[in-house]
Amino acid sequence: MTESLLADLAQQIKIWGRELGFQQVGITDCQLEEEGERLRAWIDAGYHADMDWMGAHGEKRWRPELLEPGTLRVISVRLDYLPPDTQPIKVLKDSSKAYVSRYANGRDYHKLIRKRLANLSKQIDTYCAERGIESKGRAFTDSAPVMEKALAAKAGLGWIGKNTLVLNSTAGSYFFLGEIYTNLPLPIDISEEHDQCGDCVACLRVCPTDAFIDDRTLDARRCISYLTIENKGPIPEEFREPIGNRIYGCDDCQIVCPWNKFAKPTKEKDFHPRHGLDNGELLKLFTWSEEEFLRKTEGSAIRRIGHERWLRNLAVALGNGEATPEVINTLESARADATPLVLEHIDWALERLRSGRRRRRKRKIKRKPAG
Repeated sequence: MTESLLADLAQQIKIWGRELGFQQVGITDCQLEEEGERLRAWIDAGYHADMDWMGAHGEKRWRPELLEPGTLRVISVRLDYLPPDTQPIKVLKDSSKAYVSRYANGRDYHKLIRKRLANLSKQIDTYCAERGIESKGRAFTDSAPVMEKALAAKAGLGWIGKNTLVLNSTAGSYFFLGEIYTNLPLPIDISEEHDQCGDCVACLRVCPTDAFIDDRTLDARRCISYLTIENKGPIPEEFREPIGNRIYGCDDCQIVCPWNKFAKPTKEKDFHPRHGLDNGELLKLFTWSEEEFLRKTEGSAIRRIGHERWLRNLAVALGNGEATPEVINTLESARADATPLVLEHIDWALERLRSGRRRRRKRKIKRKPAG
């Protein structure tokens, strides 16, 4: 395959990607040794909590050719998800409301991105087949041991910010990533998105649970996203008050990031809020039966935590709110049928509410100028 043909294909891939709804497409090589060393050190320090899967595949995570033999390049894509008019700060300040991370307000992104990547891969295969070229590709979206943030940064989609997320100077950080591993030696994009965090530490300071050990080093054991989603057991007591009304994930380090002033609301209807989850009442959500939970979270990323952890998280949030008779009575009534995990958090909430202890706001959430 000639260089001119490869260059033409690379350009076509970006055109097809945009036609499929991706906001950006970049191409990079598979050299991730430095990133792999950092990951190993992070895991050795125990910062991955009990997410053993992060180290289970060894070098396959930073050596794409081991995961998918023959891989020479990685096509990285960006799909923006910021829902319109969800007023995150307003919800966070209202202790009767439930805060759900903005990425989970709508449909689960996995199937949507995977389908589009499959279509992109087919277009690549068709282009190559018409020219007698063997094409082999495999699509991923947070579904395998892939260092998607490192690959996205290398492909020019942004840089790794101090909050460990990929930041883009024209789009902020409210976007999903996906990849195609390919055997085609496509020309590599030279990233123009250099680190532009400067001296800004807004994201590090705002974290309610002080989960950042240092710039670009997150201790998952303290992270609200981990505690409310990945964590299958009790939420440690020291973190229950700082969690506030966050019942699924946390966006604080994105909300304060100056670069997110450039983030634009998504036009993807699938990512728009469903069932009022962008502004839900804690008490109402807590009374959802398991059947109602499964029905209203169908096709949503939230369903993966299950009804039990949903109730666990809501009990903590209610314990951080107003001690109204309705809240206390609802929590009391739920004790009878609660599992041991949920019961522990209900009792914690009731003890707090009855003792009159209110959540102390650690820091105000506000934007700071870039740099």
